[in-house]
Amino acid sequence: MSQARAESTGDTGAAEAATKKPGTAAGPARPRRRQARGEARIAQLLKAAADVFCTTGYTAASTNAIAREAGVSPGTLYQFFPNKEAIAVELGDRLLARWQETYGAALQAVRRDQPLDRVLDATLDPLIEFNCANPAFTVLMHGSEIPGMPAKDHDAVHVTMLARVETIIAGYLPDAPPADVTRIATMIFNLVKAGLDVIMAYEGDEREAYVRELKTILYRYLEPMVHDGAHARPDPADAPPNGG
Repeated sequence: MSQARAESTGDTGAAEAATKKPGTAAGPARPRRRQARGEARIAQLLKAAADVFCTTGYTAASTNAIAREAGVSPGTLYQFFPNKEAIAVELGDRLLARWQETYGAALQAVRRDQPLDRVLDATLDPLIEFNCANPAFTVLMHGSEIPGMPAKDHDAVHVTMLARVETIIAGYLPDAPPADVTRIATMIFNLVKAGLDVIMAYEGDEREAYVRELKTILYRYLEPMVHDGAHARPDPADAPPNGG
């Protein structure tokens, strides 16, 4: 839990303690309602911050602009976040956790008994959808001026993601030397990163056209190798439980 959220929860608890009458039992519904309202306000502020960061960039953004976008007073914002940096850290942490879940599920969906084009759809579509739905993620993960640890955590997740891609490629190419597998996985990884940057720069039909271009590039790169390595070794992740 971030400092801002902890402080807001603590403030709520203090307020309840101050207003509670002696000898009365605490009503569980009332704190839950207050907590729910606090979480809803935090979500409102974070959404507003995401919009402002995407529009003006992190450096030019201000708490006043975020409060205005959220439709609240600056005083209300300061009840939950002491400054812009705290907002960025909380937003970055939440987006990073959701992105990690998204890529994890996408890579786990890979099954080598599926055609390559289906595999590309299953892995790329969730990642593209997430990035397009959360443009602030790119702003917060790649800005050198962003406070806290989101960018470093993002890089650590990238290492894990790359390792999973290597495992998948090694299954398709069981006879390839490890150095070749690493090189291929790294190339795929960076092609996807670069392709996402291009895709994010467009909208509508043009964005969809660039999605197709990225998939075509990856398909034409991978298909000859996958075809030659048709006798792929089983992926441990595909094995049924208990060896059944």
